Amino acid sequence: MKTRNLILFVMMAASINSFSQEKWENLFNGKNLKGFKKLNGTAEYVVKDGVIIGTSKLNTPNTFLATEKMYGDFILELEFKVEDGLNSGIQFRSNSFKEYQNGRVHGYQCEIDPSPRAWSAGIYDEGRRGWLYPMDKNPKSKSAYKSGDWNKVRVEAIGNSLRTWLNGIPCANVLDSMTASGFIALQVHAIGKPEEVGKTVQWKNIRICTQDLQNVKTPYKKEIYQANCIDNSISEEESAMGWKLLWDGKTTNGWRGAKLKTFPAGGWVIENGILKVLNSTGGESTNGGDIVTIKKYKNFELSVDFKITDGANSGIKYFVDTELNKGEGSSIGCEFQILDDQKHPDAKLGVKGNRTLGSLYDLIAAPSDKFFRKSDFNNARIVVRGNKVQHFLNDKLTVEYERNTQMFNALVNYSKYGVWPNFGNAAEGNILLQDHGNEVSFKNIKIKEL
Repeated sequence: MKTRNLILFVMMAASINSFSQEKWENLFNGKNLKGFKKLNGTAEYVVKDGVIIGTSKLNTPNTFLATEKMYGDFILELEFKVEDGLNSGIQFRSNSFKEYQNGRVHGYQCEIDPSPRAWSAGIYDEGRRGWLYPMDKNPKSKSAYKSGDWNKVRVEAIGNSLRTWLNGIPCANVLDSMTASGFIALQVHAIGKPEEVGKTVQWKNIRICTQDLQNVKTPYKKEIYQANCIDNSISEEESAMGWKLLWDGKTTNGWRGAKLKTFPAGGWVIENGILKVLNSTGGESTNGGDIVTIKKYKNFELSVDFKITDGANSGIKYFVDTELNKGEGSSIGCEFQILDDQKHPDAKLGVKGNRTLGSLYDLIAAPSDKFFRKSDFNNARIVVRGNKVQHFLNDKLTVEYERNTQMFNALVNYSKYGVWPNFGNAAEGNILLQDHGNEVSFKNIKIKEL
C-alpha cells in the first residue's frame, strides 16, 4: 500500500508540475526575420549566427523591427548588446496608425542606453509623453548594465503594471493605463553624425510568455519606487505612503482665488483632467488671478506635473500669505519658477539666472543643465522639512536652501521680496498656482504631509 501511495504522489506531482510549467514562445526563429516587419526608418536589420543585428544609418528617423502579432499581457525576455554611442530600445504594447502622425511608432519602450546617463531598462513613452520612468527614479539600479557585453532584459506587462529587470536587477516599475495591447519592436535609433554610421545593436534569445502569467510573473516586492502614471489618481502604494490628491482632476474643490473667497469665475478651465490657466495679457494676476489651496501646509512633499506654451511664465508658490498683498500682482510666497528660459525675458533678469526654470524665484538659481521637455508635461517637486527646502525638476535637484537663517534673510533683502516682512519664514502657508497671463497646464497635483 505504501508503494502504491508513493507512486500516486509522484504521478500527481508530475501532473501539477506539467500543468504549471511556463509556456514560452520564441519570437525570433534564429534564422530569418519571419514574423517581423520594418517600420518608419530605413536602418538595416540582418540575421547572423542566430542574432538579429541592427545597423545605424544617417538621414533616417528611428527604425523599428516590429512583430506582426499584437500582444496584451505578457512576459518578454531577450538579450541585447549595443555599441557605445548608439541609443536603442525595445518597444512593447506599441502601435503604428496612419491617422497618428502618419504611422509613427508610439508606445512603451524599455530603454537601451550605454551612455554615462545609464538609463537602460527605464521606461520611455515613444512618440507620446516621453519618460515615464527615467532611471534617476531608481539610481541604485543604474549599475545593472554591462558595457560591451550581452545583457538580459525581462519585461512584465500585466494589466496596468509595467515592470523591467536588467541582468536580474529590478529597474522600472510603472502603473499606466494608456495602452493595453500592441506589437513588440526592436529599435535602431536615429543618428545625427557621420561618425555614428555603422554602429550596431544586437538581439538574441527573444521569447515571450502569454499564459498562466499570475504564476509565472515575478512576485511583487516593494523594493523600488513605483511611478503612478495614471492621471489624477493615487495608487495603493502612494496611499500607504500618505500621498493625497491636492486637486481631484474634475472640480475646483479645495481651491479658491488668492484674493477671493471662491474659485475665479474665469481665466481657468478644467478640460480632460487638466487644470489650465488661460492666455491673456502676460501680466501678473491680471486675468483669473492666482489660485491657492484652502488649507495651509507646514511640512510636506508636493508633486505637480506642468506643461508650458511658447514664452510662458508661471510658478508654484508655497508658504503663501494671501493677506500680504491685497493690491495688484501676485500673492506673496516662495516660488518654484516655471518659465520658458529660451523665450521669456525674465530668464535674463534677476541675478545670475535666479529667475529661470526650477529656481527659487529671484533668490537662488537652478543649474543650467536641466532635463526639460518643453512640448510635454514635466514634474515639479517641492520638499519641505522644517526650514530645509528642496526643489526638484524631473527628479533632478535644482535648489536646496534653509529658511530662517542669516543667509536666507540676506538673499531676501537683496531681492524684490525685501519689502515684505518675514518673507519665506512663516511656519505654514497656502500653496499657489500662478496666473502670469500665459497658458500653462497642470495635472497630477499631489501632496504628502511630513
